[in-house]
Parts: sequence; structure tokens; C-alpha cells
Amino acid sequence: MAGLVSESERSLPATLASNARALGGVTTVLWSVQLLNALLGHGLDQLGVVPRTGSGLVGILAGPFLHASFAHLAMNTVALWFLGGLTMTRRQLDFWVVGGIAAITAGLGTWLFGGAGTVHLGASGVIFGYLGFLLGRGVFERTAFTLALALGVLWFAGSMLLGMLPIGNPGVSWQAHLFGFAGGVLAARTLAVARSGRARIGLRR
Repeated sequence: MAGLVSESERSLPATLASNARALGGVTTVLWSVQLLNALLGHGLDQLGVVPRTGSGLVGILAGPFLHASFAHLAMNTVALWFLGGLTMTRRQLDFWVVGGIAAITAGLGTWLFGGAGTVHLGASGVIFGYLGFLLGRGVFERTAFTLALALGVLWFAGSMLLGMLPIGNPGVSWQAHLFGFAGGVLAARTLAVARSGRARIGLRR
């Protein structure tokens, strides 16, 4: 008789394979879009976030899939596999939830506070969301595992935090980084509260 198996009940190899497929699928989409955009002479760049314009709102959804160059995408791909993969350590759903929240907060924040006449592209806002989530889990959950994971991420990727500062790096959307990170922290707080609530309900039963 067939049945459903929860993610926590899967074997480690099966879980890792599932997570790799998810990351591979996202990566395939990103590189396919970049190839198409290159063939079109970067005509899709106009779909990025253009601050405080009606048409620029489209970029909240489209912007994370577009990149200024293959080098830009390559850097984001490495960070996506590292931070996105770590976000899946408890369950793969966290990857999708955090990514969605970070995409919205990064897009809206950039649309509101980005420089006039600029176009903001790239998945880095979402990637900073994963960074914020992993650090935020350590703060809000404070288990041995989440604290160790947060400290490890801070050690290996802490320099990324400088990308949230308006220090004048040309071509860097610090707004997307900052608000994406904030979205990740928000997701960590929201999921920690939900997890705590489920635990209390379980104790009462």
C-alpha cells in the first residue's frame, strides 16, 4: 500500500538528492534565461526593477531571474548553492518560502529606495535573504544546531554583509541586498514563531 513519507523520514542520500534537484532546476532556469537574454542583446533587462515607475514593478518578480552578465550569474550561482543548500538543512520548503519572501522584500525595497533611472537585476536579493534567514535562525531559535550553523555561515560568508552598505560600489544594488536580507530575517522570525507554536500544541496533547 502506497503512502506519503515526510521529509524528516527520508534517508539522508534521498534528501540530498532531492535538494540537489531543486537547486539544479533553479540553476537551469537562471542560466536558460541568461542565455536567452544574451541572444536578445539583453533586451530583457528592461524587465528589471526600475525604482518608482509603474513598469518597474514587473521587476519585483522578473528581476531575480535576470543578470547583467554571465560572470554576474556565475557568482550568484555559487552563492545560491552554498546558502540555498544550507537553507534546506531542515526542510526543502524553507528554501522556497524564504526565497519568495526575500524576492518580494528586495524588489519592493529597491523599487522604493533605488536610485532614479537605475535598473536592478539579479538573484542577489534572494541570496541575501538566505543569508539573513540562516543568521536569523540562530538568533530566534537558539538551538545548538542553528547557532553553530549561523556562526559557520558568518565565518564563511560574513564579508557579504558589506554588500548591504551604500559605499558606492558601481553596479552593486545594496538596496536589493539590504531588503533581501531583511526579508530573510523576517522569514526566520516568522517560521521560528510558527515552529514554537506547533511545539506548544504538541506538548498539550
